[in-house]
Amino acid sequence: MDHLQNEKLWPYFSSLIGWCYFLAWSFSFYPQAILNWKRKSVQGLSIDFLYYNVVGFFCYSVFNLSFYFSKHIQDEYKERNNSKENLVRANDVMFALHAFLISLFTLIQTFIYKRDHSQHVSKIAKYFILSAFIGAVGLFFYIFAGHAMWIDLMYYLSYVKLIISLIKYIPQVWINFYRKSTVGWSIHNILLDCTGGVLSNAQLLLDAYLSGDWSGVSGNPVKLGLGLQSIAFDLIFIIQHYVLYRDRTDKYLHTVEEERRRLIAEGRVPRAEDEAYL
Repeated sequence: MDHLQNEKLWPYFSSLIGWCYFLAWSFSFYPQAILNWKRKSVQGLSIDFLYYNVVGFFCYSVFNLSFYFSKHIQDEYKERNNSKENLVRANDVMFALHAFLISLFTLIQTFIYKRDHSQHVSKIAKYFILSAFIGAVGLFFYIFAGHAMWIDLMYYLSYVKLIISLIKYIPQVWINFYRKSTVGWSIHNILLDCTGGVLSNAQLLLDAYLSGDWSGVSGNPVKLGLGLQSIAFDLIFIIQHYVLYRDRTDKYLHTVEEERRRLIAEGRVPRAEDEAYL
């Protein structure tokens, strides 16, 4: 009896893990947006990273929406995986959509708040995004010609997301290394992201174990890959922040503050305005 009760509890435990990783990963996007708002600046933040995030989570949203809601995609998945159900859950869909929206919001901040003249999208990022788009359009026509299935397009988008996830942190790692500082990059984002990565893989492996179908892991490579790469890069950022570059002085804001004081000293900014500013 106890064994049967335990078997019934495991699916609920899996669902709990799923919602926990959903919350951890979802909240991980907010510290960066809040930090940008507080500083009124995106200096120290990689623009490539933000564009990669928007494109990546758009692809991931389409992938999850299709697997969760499309009967046609679900049937194609069963056809390729011995009539097994795919392991995309409601929390996967909600996470992907939420991540896309908050990533888009953070990108919009770069057009509002102060940034350096050197902060722009690199040619590498532009060419990659353009190539991914051309590839999707090409596969779209390939499907209409009857040479591929719609699930192939979904897998293509998932691999685009996976590749983006593998490379999107590299520009930020380089910026931190070049400046010898993590100022402008939120460490709380990283700590929550690492938590989400661990829980995501835990749920995926637990679901595969409970169903006795490990093809669910290979059939959803983007989720497994997201979790593993997330943990790897998070460890790099944690080392950069807490070990290598522990100086928390915000030189960008320090420069603005000194300029404000200089203007006050020269009488170019009224004291009343300064008091209102403070």
